[in-house]
Amino acid sequence: MQSINITEIHSKSELKKFISFAINLYKGNAYYVPPIVSDELKSFDSEENPAFEFCKVNYFLAYKNNKVVGRIATIINKKDEELLNDKKLRFAWFDFIEDIEVCSALLNKAEQVALENGIHKIEGPLGFTNLDKAGMLTVGFDQVATLIGLYNHKYYAEFLEKLNFKPNHHWIEFKLNFNGHLPDKVYRFADIVKQKFNLKVINFLDKKKSDLLNYADQILELVEETYKALPTFVPFTEKQKEYYKQKYFSVLSKDLIVCIADENNKLIAFSIVMYDYSKAFQKAKGKIFPFGWYHLLQASKNNDSVHFYLIGVLPEYQRKGVTSLIWLETYKIFMTKGIKHMETNPQLIENKPIQQLFKDYDYNIHKERKTFVKTF
Repeated sequence: MQSINITEIHSKSELKKFISFAINLYKGNAYYVPPIVSDELKSFDSEENPAFEFCKVNYFLAYKNNKVVGRIATIINKKDEELLNDKKLRFAWFDFIEDIEVCSALLNKAEQVALENGIHKIEGPLGFTNLDKAGMLTVGFDQVATLIGLYNHKYYAEFLEKLNFKPNHHWIEFKLNFNGHLPDKVYRFADIVKQKFNLKVINFLDKKKSDLLNYADQILELVEETYKALPTFVPFTEKQKEYYKQKYFSVLSKDLIVCIADENNKLIAFSIVMYDYSKAFQKAKGKIFPFGWYHLLQASKNNDSVHFYLIGVLPEYQRKGVTSLIWLETYKIFMTKGIKHMETNPQLIENKPIQQLFKDYDYNIHKERKTFVKTF
């Protein structure tokens, strides 16, 4: 049997090889969406990404016959133990050829790193933090990936289960088709809520991108307030807030964002939707230049599909119909822009309130994903 060598990497050139492995593995695959290589490198840069202040990260490549056949990153997020009482090693950027021995060797290396740090549990795929991509695809291998969802071959999860890993967190994703009208109750509830709480709608159709940036701090505060009740919630550091503002708010599709404010102009709810850039990223092939920027620009001009990224509602306004107002205003924008299709981000299967948003529409659950865990 040919030996498999696992090598830890450190240099920028090796990290480029780490990134390009997955791009090469899925070359010609109609459903995989390659990342922008320069963006991936920035996320791996401890000077750029504030997650490195509380994450210990190692990167490994698997070699067989002097050829790269797999990769894995191991992450020890100190906040998992300190704030969530969850002492574990995360594994991420986990890809490999269809060879269970390669898969096993990579995971054995992750277990070794865990034991060296006094840890007896590993789980993945999970990124640096709970805002990064997570969950191995288990249903939907014939669906084009989104920018917020991982793509992988079917054999990944099959191999993990053979190696005694157990499914843990479970997400589902929705695809919706719009036929030009909303249920009457949405209009009714939206009007009642707007009048009852004296709410105002803020959109950015005729505004500059800088106007959206002015709301960035409030939106991030709303994210924290909305999700702090979840068992996996960890507060942002100030550096993380600045990082997210620079990384995400500069590229958001401002025309598709809706905010709701109270009578004192304080944000109480928001939704973030973006154009579907998946096909554009496929055409870009991991590079913005020389032509990647053009495909991204075209996707923002001529596109009838969007991705639903995030929704936030202050706890005191939850379960009071505010989502009807958000949904109505978002739908109005969709009709103006000619949007006919929408995919959601991964929704934890336990998150029934969010799933209720879609039950009255033409939808199907087209993807599922899970993390896999092992204790030893």
